Amino acid sequence: MACMGNGDTALNAVIGAVVTVATTFVPFSPVIGGAVAGYLQGADASAALKVGILSGLVATVPFLLAVPFLSALIGLPFLPILSDGLGVLVGVFGVFLLFAVLTAVVYFVGLSAVGGYLGWYIESETDL
Repeated sequence: MACMGNGDTALNAVIGAVVTVATTFVPFSPVIGGAVAGYLQGADASAALKVGILSGLVATVPFLLAVPFLSALIGLPFLPILSDGLGVLVGVFGVFLLFAVLTAVVYFVGLSAVGGYLGWYIESETDL
């Protein structure tokens, strides 16, 4: 079956990322976005995994843009309290942010890859 973005990896990855961001209120939304991207990609399982991974990377961008803003909101109230140990606070907070960002990237990319495969599987099994 010829899908709208069949073979257009970049377009399918962006469509999947938009679906992921639009459904962030749903648990495991990257699976949904990756599935949409993999379904639209068609082709074979490796292409669907690739577009799922790309969809997850694109969907991670809004999160990464929000992290500095959210970090400032969370960290600012503690500055007057811990002004003497500011170096330690910055170090601990930096490690926490690094862990949060890496966890988010693994979450988005990993689940989108799974979704990409599932989307390809659904597309390959249906005869519409």
